[in-house]
Amino acid sequence: MPAEPIARLLHIMARLRDPASGCPWDLKQSYSTIVPYTLEEAYEVADAIARGNFDELKDELGDLLFQVVFYAQIAKEEGRFQFADCVTAICDKLERRHPHIFGSVTASDADAVLKNWEALKSAERQQVGQHSVLDNIPNAMPALSRAYKLQKRCANVGFDWPDVAGCWDKVKEEILEVEQTAAASPELAEELGDLMFALVNVVRKHKLDPEAVLRAANSKFEQRFRAVEQALNVLGKTPEQSDLAEMDALWQQVKQQGA
Repeated sequence: MPAEPIARLLHIMARLRDPASGCPWDLKQSYSTIVPYTLEEAYEVADAIARGNFDELKDELGDLLFQVVFYAQIAKEEGRFQFADCVTAICDKLERRHPHIFGSVTASDADAVLKNWEALKSAERQQVGQHSVLDNIPNAMPALSRAYKLQKRCANVGFDWPDVAGCWDKVKEEILEVEQTAAASPELAEELGDLMFALVNVVRKHKLDPEAVLRAANSKFEQRFRAVEQALNVLGKTPEQSDLAEMDALWQQVKQQGA
């Protein structure tokens, strides 16, 4: 990577945080106050990729990189570490976790690479005193992604259904438990959570990412409902001026049109 653009970015960040002449907003920020912006930028990167907008992706990746530089600047001011240390850390990790490229280990396919990667991560966790296979899974992750991560970690040590049929059986079992739980029961939320967790297992067994699957479903729903709104608009109506039967009929038309 060319050094000049990175050096320029680091210089800009230092200027923004200069105690005497910096930006008042940037000077007020801390690790915790930046987190929401970091998450937002990560989602904007994902959104640009999903839409295939690569000009926008370039800008969004720059915004995400700025978040890294911001954290590193605060850490530098506190004497903890600086941006170069972050770069060194990821370089060391990539070389360490790719012994089939930078060492003598052989990995014939992507599955072998992933298996070796997980084994190396497990060894690293033990070295820093993390002995559970579930250690170091962030609590702040979106619940759907965290369920997927928990299941993958357990699957790596053999605690998993042998095939997807077992996952489906569990889903059916959880559906029955939900149906048998009274709507006003305090246990309903727990049973619904169990059902959602079981369904993530099905998605994982099909080698799909549940976040990506649900994002696609969200996008499809949004596209179809917007089409329903447009059809109502042609009729001089809004959804509030319509009823369920009319909107459902338009929904079915939209589906038949392939939207």
